[in-house]
Amino acid sequence: MIKHAAQLINQEPGALPGEGLTALQTFTYFVAAPIGLFLIISIAVWAFTGDKKKSTHSSSVITHIE
Repeated sequence: MIKHAAQLINQEPGALPGEGLTALQTFTYFVAAPIGLFLIISIAVWAFTGDKKKSTHSSSVITHIE
């Protein structure tokens, strides 16, 4: 039944599907690579947008109570 259902999938004419991915390749492409890219981008943004210099005189009403 599964084999019959697989034949019903509509593919483009002339399409020659290749071999499937291994479990390790699937994990690498769809789990490890996106997480790795997210971490690299997050660390780069964090590093390049470091803390701003604090002024010696804080005149903000929100952060200073007189």
